[in-house]
Amino acid sequence: MNVPLEGSFDGRRSISGTHEDRLSGLRDLLVCAQGMTVLDIAMNHGLIGFELARFGAALVHGCDVHAPCVNAAREIFAEIATPSRFEIVDLTVGAVALESAFGNDYRQRYDIVLFLGIYHKLKEQTSMSIIADLVRHLTNRTARYFVIRTTMIDELDAIVTNKEFKKVHYSALSSVVGPMEIWQRD
Repeated sequence: MNVPLEGSFDGRRSISGTHEDRLSGLRDLLVCAQGMTVLDIAMNHGLIGFELARFGAALVHGCDVHAPCVNAAREIFAEIATPSRFEIVDLTVGAVALESAFGNDYRQRYDIVLFLGIYHKLKEQTSMSIIADLVRHLTNRTARYFVIRTTMIDELDAIVTNKEFKKVHYSALSSVVGPMEIWQRD
């Protein structure tokens, strides 16, 4: 199925901001990337994962529902030595889609899990219970840093907040892509 890259999430694609906008608030994380494993949920073209790889990430996995984005990420990463894998995943069915898509390559823990710019799109497509279960699943898979970006950050805070994580960074520098938080496992 060919999916246009413009429009809303209901089968069409919209992307906000420049590459610099998307990196807004992530600079501190980039300098910590050396040797880390990364899972990028709804990764778009994989450029955030690519930046983490440029800063020394040891492995990058990513997923997106749009085949052209996944194919672009595969092409970008074909040019570098960092081990990577990118899969088409429909997150509206929950975490089982990740486990199915990645199979045995799906790690028990990733040092960094990125959940950037997808929450509001999932809210349009699936139930809050599936989203909450997905976020809990992702935080369970997070060894060090869970990173979220959404204009509805308070709603996600309520799901992420628990005794195992503390918020270590908040950034609202980019009005284009919305606020971002980095949570660290204690």
